Amino acid sequence: MMGATVDTILSKYRHDSTRLMDILIDVQDEKSCISDDTVKEIAKGLKISMADVEQTLSFYHFFSKTPTGKYTVYLNDSVVAFMMGREKIAKAFEEAVGCKFGEVTADGLIGLFNTSCIGMNDQEPAAIINNRVFTRLTPFRVKELVKDMKAGKDIDEMYSAKTGDGNNSHELVHSVVNNHIRKEGPILKTDVRQGEIIEKITKMTPEEVIKEIKDSNIRGRGGAGFPTGLKWEFCRRAPGKQKYIFCNADEGEPGTFKDRVILTEKAKLLFEGMTMAGYAVGATQGILYLRYEYKYLQKYLEDVIEKAEKAGWLGKNIGGRKNFEFYIRIQFGAGAYVCGEESALIESAEGKRGEPRDRPPFPVEKGYLECPTVVNNVETLCAAVKIMKYGSEWYKSLGTAESTGTKVLSISGDCFHPGVYEIEWGFTINNILDMVAGFNVQAVQVGGPSGALIAPNEFDRILGYEDLATGGSLIIFNESRNILKDVVLNFTEFFIEESCGSCSTCRILPVVMKDKLVKILNGLGVTRDIDDLLEWGKILKASRCGLGQTAANPITSSINNFRHLYTSLLKTKKDYETGFDLNLAVQEACEATNRIANV
Repeated sequence: MMGATVDTILSKYRHDSTRLMDILIDVQDEKSCISDDTVKEIAKGLKISMADVEQTLSFYHFFSKTPTGKYTVYLNDSVVAFMMGREKIAKAFEEAVGCKFGEVTADGLIGLFNTSCIGMNDQEPAAIINNRVFTRLTPFRVKELVKDMKAGKDIDEMYSAKTGDGNNSHELVHSVVNNHIRKEGPILKTDVRQGEIIEKITKMTPEEVIKEIKDSNIRGRGGAGFPTGLKWEFCRRAPGKQKYIFCNADEGEPGTFKDRVILTEKAKLLFEGMTMAGYAVGATQGILYLRYEYKYLQKYLEDVIEKAEKAGWLGKNIGGRKNFEFYIRIQFGAGAYVCGEESALIESAEGKRGEPRDRPPFPVEKGYLECPTVVNNVETLCAAVKIMKYGSEWYKSLGTAESTGTKVLSISGDCFHPGVYEIEWGFTINNILDMVAGFNVQAVQVGGPSGALIAPNEFDRILGYEDLATGGSLIIFNESRNILKDVVLNFTEFFIEESCGSCSTCRILPVVMKDKLVKILNGLGVTRDIDDLLEWGKILKASRCGLGQTAANPITSSINNFRHLYTSLLKTKKDYETGFDLNLAVQEACEATNRIANV
């Protein structure tokens, strides 16, 4: 039976080895694991080595070689989840299910697993159960869910509340997730008719489209901030008959969930932006690289694509223009934060480990399948459509001179109104705290773990590329939070877990820095330890990609802005302390040999 299932899946993807990710995802979803025998079948069917299958299989969080249970529970372990009571939820699951996290019940019914941020920081604690999201969990709700699992209920029958707002209630989504759009700006506003911009650009040359985007000075909204028009221009000029447009929807930065909302409510706008980019650079293929955590949106998004093709806004002769051809498909990831980096994303889409490539060449020259490729963020592509509708001068009238336009923010943590806010660049942190009703604020994490943890004396700083750049995440911490233990340690562990391991700097130093941080937290640190952490953070800058280069940020930015929290834990009048207890180290050996330690 398993052989037939694998063969069917292989046939679905035409035995194409570059679609290995899709094949593994389908097998995992079908059988809750990818066994050694299955690996052999896949390798044989794709005519690749077992090592090629294993290297991809072993890299991603949501793939498993052993069964994960008929009901597979992934409970978010982000810092905000803990702030909102995650420990009580985990305990309730373990007590109700009868096994620990990282285990599956003896009968194979339920598996409990930890997972990194699932894009639900505005409604924590949250979990994914068989690709369906359950938000705002309570211990009582957990007991009900486990009871339903033991009764064999279908996942959709386990909802106890109404479905969420907007398209979350769509029959193809049917989710209890809520959008929480608190402030709507030009990008989130519904004011573009489907096909309107395609009708406009088909009366322009690709060069004219690129010029309009360049003149707007829009920069990529994924975090790096590279000029969007320049990227499109480079790709158009690159030699190659086949070119690709990638939408990076691998929203893995803890605390970020804005793209989830845009995908839910503005999918038509996004796909029009991808099509416009395709027209501008001469690409005929578009790929939406979507994080696995958002798989509950798959049927809905595929339906939007299908309807666009039927309406003539995707496919052949788009908008009635001959030789304007563009197709979009969805490529799922499988749980790897590093795939948010564009070259790692491309590697993953090719069926490989999501390891960043050496650059140059850059993706615009040599990207997906060695072809020129543009990789843009969800928000960037949506903004491009609005620029084409209202013009570059309109867009430059928003924001600041160096940071034009608006920014969609994901705001969570200790505030009364967590959610999605679209603001113009140039807002101060104080403005934002007033807007979301932050209370007793001790610190704000700007840009997720890879960003900066800032103190109240810097709350007058502005959001913008000239000061505080951000991909869109702001997490607020009030005075009740233990910044070093609850926040910095959590973020550091996240980077350790998510490192691809390719660079020795990123593979080793975050672990060493975590050990030093734990030493300080345990009251065994000395002043030199703080200096060591700052120096080691500089070494991490030699890493190949942004993950490694920013992996020290949780520690170094917290030292820079909250050094007093570190010094208050240090041993005084000591220059050196290893924290090593020799008596304790030999205790077990002495007990086994009935000896007394002589140290």
